[in-house]
Amino acid sequence: MAELLNSAAKDNLPLLMLVIDNGRAINTFTPDIATNSNVYEQGKHYGVPGLLVDGLNAGDVAKAGKAVIDYVRSGKGPAILQVHTYRFNGHSPADPEHERGRKEEKMWARAEQDPIKKFEATYIEKGVFTAEELKAARKEVLAEVKASVKFADESPMPPESLAKELEYPDAVDTDYNLKTPPAFADEVNARTISPEQMATITTHIEALQEKARAGDISIGDAINLAIHEEMLRDPTTTIHAEDLQAGSSYDIPKLTQQTYGQIRAADEIIDEGHFIGKALGEGMNGYRPIVELMNTNFGIYGMAELSSAGNTFATTGGQFDMPMTIIGAGGTAPNQALGAEHSQPFHAYVMGIPGLKIGTAASPDAAYGLTKSMIRDNGPCFLFAPVKMMKESKGTVDLGKCMPLNKAALLHEASQQTVDRGHAVTVLTYLHGVKESLASIEAIQEEGFDIDLIELRSLKPLDMDTIATSLARTNKLCILDESTKSGGVGATISAQVSEELFDLLDAPVKRLCMDDAPVPYASSMEKAVVKRGEDLVQGVFDLCTGEY
Repeated sequence: MAELLNSAAKDNLPLLMLVIDNGRAINTFTPDIATNSNVYEQGKHYGVPGLLVDGLNAGDVAKAGKAVIDYVRSGKGPAILQVHTYRFNGHSPADPEHERGRKEEKMWARAEQDPIKKFEATYIEKGVFTAEELKAARKEVLAEVKASVKFADESPMPPESLAKELEYPDAVDTDYNLKTPPAFADEVNARTISPEQMATITTHIEALQEKARAGDISIGDAINLAIHEEMLRDPTTTIHAEDLQAGSSYDIPKLTQQTYGQIRAADEIIDEGHFIGKALGEGMNGYRPIVELMNTNFGIYGMAELSSAGNTFATTGGQFDMPMTIIGAGGTAPNQALGAEHSQPFHAYVMGIPGLKIGTAASPDAAYGLTKSMIRDNGPCFLFAPVKMMKESKGTVDLGKCMPLNKAALLHEASQQTVDRGHAVTVLTYLHGVKESLASIEAIQEEGFDIDLIELRSLKPLDMDTIATSLARTNKLCILDESTKSGGVGATISAQVSEELFDLLDAPVKRLCMDDAPVPYASSMEKAVVKRGEDLVQGVFDLCTGEY
């Protein structure tokens, strides 16, 4: 609530916070657990006015409602309306209130706390309405209610196939290069970006594009380039980040606020749930928000909002798209030295959120192409980049091109000779595992083996076709995984491969994953938890020699 009040007051938002207060938390009385039940007073320190009204009095509710709405619409900023009411039924169908000794209270409430009865009695007494007039109105309303119930009862149930159709607003095989920009883009950019700002950002973009052509652009800069191109292409695109003005940790939001202003490029307080929630609201209202998390582990504090984002398209029956792109540096590299709190596999934590497309990028080219596609997608997407490779990894970029959000990439193909001898292994990995695997190929080949190296640029949906094509050649699978043994990405992939591609396997799936222990800060201890290139060399050897 504090973050909401702070943000609304700071930006002078036309926001009405309506608090329906029945005095209970399920069945616990609010005064038993709260020092102050007057929520409307919480805005005082932020200059946000509030009113408390008795919900039993319909006339007072209407008057108070008009007062706060008029205040908000006048441009004076946000306001709070707390309506104190009574809850006639249990918190949910599973709440057996009648078993909690409240029968007498309920009898009293139905006689004394019904706002409709109170309204009728008051206005009959005042001579505003007659009993006959209210009876006629009640009859008219009940007829409408009955008609609505009848319509619902007679309507067919939705088809079973609709559940899968409502998973994503955009199909998983969408070609984002074919999406056209808004017709109003040039007009809005000319109106909102000054000639000086446009000159500065154009110079910045051209410098990054030159780096991209020369193979000298970093992952962070590649994402920054994609973001600027998309924000100019579509002025409904916004961005939220901590330390945004300074470019955050990896220059991902660099020059966004300086170019597009504080409304489209918002510097945020240290509360990820708060600004992911802001982005969620923007997405439901026709904007394309980007959230830069700095370190993706910070997204733990926004899990509820991420879950809502993934569910929105389905829970609204496809009426609301949810375009939202979350980007951050994550994963767990060998010798990372970031400790347990900054080394958690958040990419594995969010795998179970329905409706969320999850990608990874271990190169500037992948980071650029996936970022552009995710921003254009009409659903929530999450891009993980390798925290220890953000500035270190350099390469070329296919400028202007969007990458598919459902495809893996074959980075190295095992020689046919090793395939024929049964000495080839399919290796699936992502993030820092790509660097570790590429660096291990020579050592693997020196032992007489080879690998099909596949980068999992899409963790969800998973590219089973590319995996199947490789397994048809090698018949052996090793997963170098930056998540835990229990509930990790590798566990999900291993299960799916075993269920769908079992006949292609000549050996059990080899999982080289993080131990379930917290990631230590000390490198000597970390080695026992985080797998690396040398583990892959041994894993390939074991698979090819039958040492399972």
